[in-house]
Amino acid sequence: MSLAIIHSRAQEGIDAPAVSVEVHLANGLPALSLVGLPETAVKESKDRVRAALVNAHYDFPAKRITVNLAPADLPKEGGRFDLPIALGILAASGQLSQDTLGDYEFIAELGLNGDLRPVKGALPAALHCARAGRALVVARENADEAALVSDAKVYAADHLLDICAHLSADKTLPLHQHKPEANLSQFDIDIADVRGQHRAKRALEIAAAGAHNLLMIGPPGTGKTMLASRLLTVLPPMTETEAIEAAAVQSISHQGLEARRWRQRPFRAPHHTASGVALVGGGSHPRPGEISLAHHGVLFLDELTEFDRRVLEVLREPLETGCITISRAARQAEFPARFQLIAAMNPCPQGYDCDLRSNCSCTPNQQLRHRARISAPLLDRIDLHIDVLKVPKEALRAPLDKPQESSDAIRLRVSKARDAQLMRQGNTNAAMNNREVETHCRIASCEVELLDQAMARFKLSARAYHRILKVARTIADLAQSENIKAPHLSEAISYRTLDRARPMQ
Repeated sequence: MSLAIIHSRAQEGIDAPAVSVEVHLANGLPALSLVGLPETAVKESKDRVRAALVNAHYDFPAKRITVNLAPADLPKEGGRFDLPIALGILAASGQLSQDTLGDYEFIAELGLNGDLRPVKGALPAALHCARAGRALVVARENADEAALVSDAKVYAADHLLDICAHLSADKTLPLHQHKPEANLSQFDIDIADVRGQHRAKRALEIAAAGAHNLLMIGPPGTGKTMLASRLLTVLPPMTETEAIEAAAVQSISHQGLEARRWRQRPFRAPHHTASGVALVGGGSHPRPGEISLAHHGVLFLDELTEFDRRVLEVLREPLETGCITISRAARQAEFPARFQLIAAMNPCPQGYDCDLRSNCSCTPNQQLRHRARISAPLLDRIDLHIDVLKVPKEALRAPLDKPQESSDAIRLRVSKARDAQLMRQGNTNAAMNNREVETHCRIASCEVELLDQAMARFKLSARAYHRILKVARTIADLAQSENIKAPHLSEAISYRTLDRARPMQ
């Protein structure tokens, strides 16, 4: 036959749409033409493929070769189609049997000597390939990543000749098996390292239990960054589904996927000079930003008031929806962004050695302007606002052998509270919609009166009203209480520091 069809995958966001590489040989002047909306790197594949076939001692057909990458309206980029194009030419010219080609999908870049090189996005490709019921053939450097998908059949190869020998049944490639052990509970840091700050630790536990966003307000040196970095140590371990989703985003990013961090929640801490595109993603070929790289993990924004206000405003939609859609003139991509926001800021412009009481030279108007850098709609989306005060000297001088509650003990309570939430409503308390809040966050008449008084005094929005109920539900879950009681609601209201700091009108 002069026609061969090879199955492959493109990359579109975290999706991996199917691509059929159709190769046709016809009489005429020798030429190779690529159609199907190929970009520059794909167009250059014809030279790589020609050299790879010749150096692997195959005949390059002296015919008119047409390669169609279908569907034609899907943009194709990168060197991922080198291998399927080479195999299509071999099959169409009769140098390779087509009997079993339909059982496989191929993704790899070719070197001029026929070596296989890795590409980005092997994990999403393996996920969709497994759903299609085909085996995936990749370069060996991509094999560990692709094999993370539990039901995927992955074959790893080093050279084009290895794949041809496998398809011809001369030398079968073994199935690649790689199931890394998840390091779920061993961390180099522990929350017991933090001296004092019992209220901040309590807020961190509540945030971890309900996946709530947290804002810490305090002068430098009070342990805000130290606390934020230890949130990972008290979060429950990732499920396999969450791990696959987070790894898929990392797989298509510039830094790639680190197999050693399998099933560890990501922790992203961009500098305050980061742009809006760096945070949410973008580019002519849309790439994930920091919020997507923190999917199912933590996004830590230190020095929150130093971020450009327009940059912070782009966080409002993903904080609500858990995803971000990036639209460009020619392309559109959607990335998941179900992250937990932990932010830290100084209480006033002076910052250093300021306690907003006896040791602050800032005027009330200066303090208000400083906090006004964060818009009210963004603050409404942050469930917990807490003051992180200076640690007393006595706490710093406490003996090291004095017992402190460890991250393991807190994680055990957090995991029990999370399990209760998943059994009750199928998601975390922070992710509940308004209808679920009305169903699972019911309060008695005395608690209603308490919440009404807080709404009137602090002029809270409807969104803040629901946030308080969600936090109260998490506090009740940590206490293993079926109903929200007055102490739970009072504690939840107390975690609205910036609302209490608003001037009365």
